[in-house]
Amino acid sequence: MKKNTVTGLPENTEAALCYVLGWVSGLALFLLEKDSKLVKFHGLQSAVLFGGLHIISMVLGMIPVIGWTLLPFLGIATFVLWLVLVVKTYQGGKITLPIVTDFVNKQLK
Repeated sequence: MKKNTVTGLPENTEAALCYVLGWVSGLALFLLEKDSKLVKFHGLQSAVLFGGLHIISMVLGMIPVIGWTLLPFLGIATFVLWLVLVVKTYQGGKITLPIVTDFVNKQLK
């Protein structure tokens, strides 16, 4: 059963939207949503995951040669992960990410 959320969208749609703009949409929907535990989970997971990846990419950008070499690979991996998260979440799946999912579950208890 798909229930509506604070935005009026079905739960799976709003959960997928948590990933669309990375940490920004994740944080916004995490803060806006009051009832849906699923949306709050995906919102916080998106904020933590993509916020962390954003910081890592900034640090790599400051490291000459090695960082600059690794940055494109991180970008590709981030894009693939983003795409998988959006599609799987929209389909109703829940992807478990090492470290991030454990951290999010502890925060939401």
